[in-house]
Amino acid sequence: MTPSSNAGLTGSAVSSRLQPGTTAPDFTLPDATGKPVSLSSFRGKNVIVYFYPKAATPGCTTEACDFRDNLASLQGKGYEVLGISPDAPEALASFTGDFELNFPLLADQDHAVALAYGAWGEKLIKGEVREGVVRSTVVLDGDGKVTLAQYQVTAEGHVAALREELGL
Repeated sequence: MTPSSNAGLTGSAVSSRLQPGTTAPDFTLPDATGKPVSLSSFRGKNVIVYFYPKAATPGCTTEACDFRDNLASLQGKGYEVLGISPDAPEALASFTGDFELNFPLLADQDHAVALAYGAWGEKLIKGEVREGVVRSTVVLDGDGKVTLAQYQVTAEGHVAALREELGL
């Protein structure tokens, strides 16, 4: 799947959630430097793909810093981390630098990957229903199969809960 694979969609787009045992859609998205990163390049490794709504907002910063602080232990257990948001690479570069994030953040500006992963849909923001990224985490095994899919997760304490769920 390429970032523009969703071009031409009109109207409301709410996605179907991924289920354990299914193969996750492949993607290639630009990182904070604009360099393309493909999920397929992580084959053979377990990957935690997490979707967040907007760089440098309070909840997203809490979650990103939590992944940053736990990255060494996650990698020690064989897991890589990829963060995905609809932000432009420039915003991701600022976010990465400001908070010394040590894992790739990827720009899904047309939300095609979020849609494919079930991380795009309606949500309530300040009493108003809007479409956007639903904070979600999908864990993949080395073959790209979903081992865990969590939707509408809470930013604070998410990594600890994820580690517990994964038995780490």
